[in-house]
Amino acid sequence: MTQLLRYKWVLAAIAVDVGVVIWNPSLGARIADRTADSFLEMLSFLPPIFIILGLLDTWVPREKVVSHMGPGSGFSGLILATMLGSFAAGPLYGAFPVAAVMMKKGAGYFNVMVFIGAWSTLKVPMFLFETQFLGSSFSITRWLCSFVGVVFIAAVISRLITDDEQQAIYAKHK
Repeated sequence: MTQLLRYKWVLAAIAVDVGVVIWNPSLGARIADRTADSFLEMLSFLPPIFIILGLLDTWVPREKVVSHMGPGSGFSGLILATMLGSFAAGPLYGAFPVAAVMMKKGAGYFNVMVFIGAWSTLKVPMFLFETQFLGSSFSITRWLCSFVGVVFIAAVISRLITDDEQQAIYAKHK
C-alpha cells in the first residue's frame, strides 16, 4: 500500500482520465492520444540520457566534480554549470536525472540550480533560432537577462534552503 501512495498523483491523473473517457468519450480519446504521444516522446529521450548518465557516473571521478562544481568552486563552477545546461539537448525532464548524478558526484547546490535553470532557459539552439528570426540584439538581451535571472533565482533558492534540507536532498542521491 505504501508503494501505491508513492504514485498517488499518477494514479489520480489516471482516474481523472478514465472519468473523462466515461463522461466524454471523444475528449477522452484525444487525451489518450496526447498521453501516448508524450509517452513515446519521453521514451525517445530517456534511454540516451540514462546511457550518458551511466557513463558519467562511471568515468567521471567525484573529486573532479567537487573541484570544478563543488560548493567552493566559485565563478568557474557557475560558468561550467551554465555551459553544461546551455549545451544540453532534450526536454527539461531530462535535466533532473543529470542533476541527481551531479549531486551524487558532489556538485554544489547553487551550481545544480544554475544547471537546471540554464537547461530550461539558456539553450544554445534556441539562442541561434532567436538570432536568426528576431535579431542578435534581441537574442543577446534575452539571454543575458535570463542568465541574470537564473543566477539570482539559484542564489535565492540556495539561501532559502537550509543546510539540513540540502543534506536531506543530497542523501536521496547517494
